[in-house]
Amino acid sequence: MPMLKRVGDRQMVVVCALPLYHIFALTICALFGSRLGAMSVLIPNPRDLPAFVSTLRRHRVNMFPAVNTLFNALLAEPGFSQVDFSGLLVSNGGGMAVQQATAQHWLEVTGCPVVEGYGLSETSPVATSNRVDSTQFTGTIGLPLPNTDIAIRDDAGVDVAPGEAGEICIRGPQVMAGYWNQPEETARVMTADGFFKSGDVGTMDAAGQVRIVDRKKDMILVSGFNVYPTEIEQIINLHPGVLECAAVGVPDVRSGEAVRLYVVKRDATILRRELRHS
Repeated sequence: MPMLKRVGDRQMVVVCALPLYHIFALTICALFGSRLGAMSVLIPNPRDLPAFVSTLRRHRVNMFPAVNTLFNALLAEPGFSQVDFSGLLVSNGGGMAVQQATAQHWLEVTGCPVVEGYGLSETSPVATSNRVDSTQFTGTIGLPLPNTDIAIRDDAGVDVAPGEAGEICIRGPQVMAGYWNQPEETARVMTADGFFKSGDVGTMDAAGQVRIVDRKKDMILVSGFNVYPTEIEQIINLHPGVLECAAVGVPDVRSGEAVRLYVVKRDATILRRELRHS
């Protein structure tokens, strides 16, 4: 990635606000940053948003790895929009699904689109990614990395048709051999043909672009229909009066499960009926 080697005659500057014991930050901030010879700006307490913004004002950052909640929190912090983002080349989104509303607001404020990728500790971690020179948020987790195979399979382990939802399964040189001293757990997640079963539900289009639907265990079964919390949250988060939201399943005597929505308001005047019709 030549565009990430150096910025003019300056050293690359990477924001390191994620915990380094998490494989996202370990790989992107520490290892990849070292590979680039970059300077990492360590944010010891990203929950202290005023101090975070103050630190950003002192550096002309070029790479900004973060999760959706951090992007969203910074956007809501007074003074963040006055930071100089003219040097920002890549905003890496990972660790959880990036919400469309958050990505749109981030692009408006920073001028840099969120480039979403995907992976797990078991895949070291990156399995798919959008191109770092993307000009807009795609809403997908991109294409498989070189030498990486992605299969979308049903519960019987059969590949589904393009566009259909199934479990994301990953095979490649970065995939683990197994869990240490846990052969039964290893057998549960590794297939006979070498794929790791991620536990995430996704789709793949004809061009190979992968989109996450939700975690398999988070699916809500309403009257026999599969309801994915992430899809609900993506829509509700587009409402201008919503800061954050979470959809969960709760027991229901009529439908087996029902959807319960928790909302953090951006606008105190937002009414419940507005969300019902979002």
